[in-house]
Amino acid sequence: MRWSIALHVTGLIVLCVGLCMIAPLACGWYYEDGSVAPLFLSLCVTVLAGVFLMFFFPRPKPMVINHREGMVIVSLGWIVCAFFGALPFALGGFPSFTDAYFESMSGFTTTGASILTDIEALPKGLLFWRSLTHWLGGMGIIVLTIAILPFLGVGGMQLYKAEVPGPVADKLQPRIKDTAMSLWKVYVLFTVVQTVLLMFGGMDLFESVCHAFGTMATGGFSTRNASVAAYNSAYIDYVITFFMIVAGLNFALHFQLFRGKPLVLWRDPEFRFFIILVFLLTVVVTLSVQGSNYPSWADAARFSVFQVASIITTTGFATADYELWLPLPQGVLLLCMFIGGCAGSTAGGIKCMRVMLLFKHSYRELFRLVHPRAVLPLKFGAKLVKEEVVASIWGFFVLFIALFVLSSLALTAMGVDVLTSFAAVVACIGNVGPGLGEVGPVNNYSGIPALGKWVLSFCMLLGRLEIYTVLVLFMPEFWRK
Repeated sequence: MRWSIALHVTGLIVLCVGLCMIAPLACGWYYEDGSVAPLFLSLCVTVLAGVFLMFFFPRPKPMVINHREGMVIVSLGWIVCAFFGALPFALGGFPSFTDAYFESMSGFTTTGASILTDIEALPKGLLFWRSLTHWLGGMGIIVLTIAILPFLGVGGMQLYKAEVPGPVADKLQPRIKDTAMSLWKVYVLFTVVQTVLLMFGGMDLFESVCHAFGTMATGGFSTRNASVAAYNSAYIDYVITFFMIVAGLNFALHFQLFRGKPLVLWRDPEFRFFIILVFLLTVVVTLSVQGSNYPSWADAARFSVFQVASIITTTGFATADYELWLPLPQGVLLLCMFIGGCAGSTAGGIKCMRVMLLFKHSYRELFRLVHPRAVLPLKFGAKLVKEEVVASIWGFFVLFIALFVLSSLALTAMGVDVLTSFAAVVACIGNVGPGLGEVGPVNNYSGIPALGKWVLSFCMLLGRLEIYTVLVLFMPEFWRK
């Protein structure tokens, strides 16, 4: 492990985060809301820290990052981003640094879990920074960084493999710089289009940008206490629903679609699985809430599809208090928290690709009981899936469930009730945000004990970096030559 490389690149990441604080600083200056001082001080500290790391740990020439250093940089990058991202909140009046770090980690990991009891009382400069952490973390502050690393003579494919959502890191173009830039162009385009459409629905520019940030990053931070429900607009609901589904799809497919391949979406088995699943779950929830919660079918369908899309894409926006619904739709939404979106999206959760391959593999094992000599290659669409990929997916699934159980038990040991503990953990490790019980859609995480917030912050990091990237750092073999 060459710490000089790891710390040099981490310093570059910190520098980028500091420079990104210029945008919320300008927002705070425009609105004159009292956020200028904490943002300016945080900007200075963050930029200086980044510059210090870059120059105190100069990069060697040539500088090639191996897979171990890539994993350290990714994990360390997210931790320090959350640390420096918490400074504006800590200096801006948050009750404690624990709360500030929790909010920052929730933002950068696109979880959307908040400790704020009165969101609208926060200065707009800090609200903008809160939403911007979503947007930066959505496609990955590290993917953004590696887009410029080739100019510095740094190979970035190791970082991309370690950070990219999903079990397989697909290269859209031969060079990682082109890959990262292509992803960001699609990401920015969707953000701009959604911002314009939300403004047509009556939102002002500030709120449109913040909600577009939260949607495309599948984050869920809103500028209103009641989330999207505050606008009570069917048009806004459907616009956000559409873009939540877009953000929950593999961005590689969007890129290919823009390159003139209109059938690429439907030919993708994961896309078909995801869309059909969203449709079926929406039908189940609509049939459950119509009559009991909403008198009209139109309202039942509108609120159902929004909540299903919000939870399965792990966005976390809310237009209804689904804890007032019947047990069945609540169970459906809890299931959505585990499944998550597509691989290669900004969504969290186990991911649809993994769920599909787990079922295919399980069916194959049942088939072998009937036909012991049968040779059944496992396929994903037309592609043959290697056995090591299947083993990796099963390992991920076991670790996901084990961490879910252990973290839930840790919260119950701190006095948190069982329902809240289980829902909070799955909402954080799945990067969803709102859960059930005391962390439901109309509640927040302020009542979780301080130690519990650190546990949940770690769960957010695990979920955002797909578990392996973080847990491998705790293996003694990782550090041995």
